[in-house]
Amino acid sequence: MAAIVLKTQEEIELIRESALIVSKTLGVLASEIKPGITTLELDRIAETHIRDLGAEPGFLGLYDFPNTLCMSPNAQVVHGIPNSDPLQEGDIISIDCGALKNGFYGDHAYTFAVGEIDPLTEKLLQITKESLYRGIDAFRVGNRIGDMGFAIQQHCEKEGYGVVRELVGHGLGKTMHEGPEVPNYGKRGRGKKFIDGMVLAIEPMINRGTHRIKQLKDGWTILTADGQPSAHFEHNVALVDGNPELLSTFHYIYEALGITSEEENAFRKHPLKA
Repeated sequence: MAAIVLKTQEEIELIRESALIVSKTLGVLASEIKPGITTLELDRIAETHIRDLGAEPGFLGLYDFPNTLCMSPNAQVVHGIPNSDPLQEGDIISIDCGALKNGFYGDHAYTFAVGEIDPLTEKLLQITKESLYRGIDAFRVGNRIGDMGFAIQQHCEKEGYGVVRELVGHGLGKTMHEGPEVPNYGKRGRGKKFIDGMVLAIEPMINRGTHRIKQLKDGWTILTADGQPSAHFEHNVALVDGNPELLSTFHYIYEALGITSEEENAFRKHPLKA
């Protein structure tokens, strides 16, 4: 695994700038997601928006990935490739987006409902997003990687959901994937200690059924082994003065969808500059 690179406050602010470009891009996409639109159309919208904000798409060409967005509908967990199939009423779609500006990456994700979705899937999205904030809350000096994984795992497994093992969060900075690896499962008091200056991409990937996964022949797309839906939410978070500081936001998504939320307030020293 890549080395852990601690960041200065100036570097953290540069990562925040890249992360917020991703946040704003996800907000633009939130307004466009409806039955009939294709993931390829959404991919083009995202690329244009990222470039308009003075950044480069973070995923395009990374490890030879062919697009700007990872688009993973329904039973796809992550790393789905955009295509020309229209989204349908009742689908869910995980959109993972990256941006590179001033030499630093932002990288975060949200799982959207396409029109009305069934209550069981709605609950999967809700619990997965809640688990993300449980994980962020554990990102404090005095805790370890295992404490974060434990918090996420407990919240999801008590609902009977499967926590994906093979795919994990990661450090973030001048490269997309820095150390440490950040699993969404673990034992309290185990793993590396959290240190001020760490910046993490925390990203629960949670399945409604089994935790097991399989990969398509395209070499990218990861699916649940049982064909049940999967949800994925991701934030970028720095450790500052012993506490988690959110660098990304779902504010622009919520603005587009007409959602009011205070879920991020506890993890932000200063109010978000819109």
